[in-house]
Amino acid sequence: MASAFKSTLLEDLEVDVKLDAQIGSLTYFAIGGRADTLVRPQSADALSILLRRCHDDEIPCRILGKGANLLVDDIGVDGIVIKLDHECFTKIRFNREGSIDAMHAMAGADLAKTVIETSRCGLDGLSAVAGIPASIGGAIRMNAGGVYGAISDSLSTVTCLTNVGELITYKKEELGFDYRTNKIVDPIILSATFELQECDPVALRKRVKEIFAWKKSKQPLADSSAGCAFKNPISENGERISAGKIIEDAGLKGLAIGGASVSPLHANFITTTASATGKDVITLMNSVKQKVLEQTNILLQNEVVIWSRDPEVQR
Repeated sequence: MASAFKSTLLEDLEVDVKLDAQIGSLTYFAIGGRADTLVRPQSADALSILLRRCHDDEIPCRILGKGANLLVDDIGVDGIVIKLDHECFTKIRFNREGSIDAMHAMAGADLAKTVIETSRCGLDGLSAVAGIPASIGGAIRMNAGGVYGAISDSLSTVTCLTNVGELITYKKEELGFDYRTNKIVDPIILSATFELQECDPVALRKRVKEIFAWKKSKQPLADSSAGCAFKNPISENGERISAGKIIEDAGLKGLAIGGASVSPLHANFITTTASATGKDVITLMNSVKQKVLEQTNILLQNEVVIWSRDPEVQR
């Protein structure tokens, strides 16, 4: 099947192709299986054509960003995995529109580096997401954020490619951004624009450092993990409550299965050792969900995305 992809879909395109590619190692968990085909497009045109061909031939297509919020099952994934790390997908540029400083960022741009670059320029709007590992596109897809704010706060427009490779640009107001969600249905976020505000670069850099230091003190950033494992649920009075506190109150800090364990520093982080498997993490997440449900009647929802050939596991 993978070789058929190369001959029928990829041969005439400007893409780099690797068959039977180890992609689990490209995630922050650094564990998990392989993809039938890993494709790195060299242009937006090649990406557009590839999407249309995958749609026409009903071939599954997934986008691999920084891998910071992803677990790949040990049995791997079928279809094509696309990685947008070619230079054309990682650029950012600035321009002034009236009284507003605008930034245009391609989806493959590194969020952490972009936060540092904007803070050096004295342009605020992304400081709230300091310390969050992600690509720009991945961060928008999940509306990444935390106690200081979310990436959508300064977002202006998002340009996507539809499943048939057509460009479409949305205003933020059309996309219904909310906690870890939005209404983007297109398979690929290609780029985005942000409205940034001029401020004192020294003060801004200090704020970014303070936010990062706070995260480092509260979260196991030095360990292998994919960030928060579960979304913060909504309480009976309609307020978001901490999944980490719920898990901790259930006495699950330190719970381990194989090489995966609930972090003793932050209970909503699952960390892994070099001996861990994807199955260890999946089993531990399911165990945490079951124990929390039994004790609190709260069903936690995954924040970590799971890829698998098995549709039941991926659900």
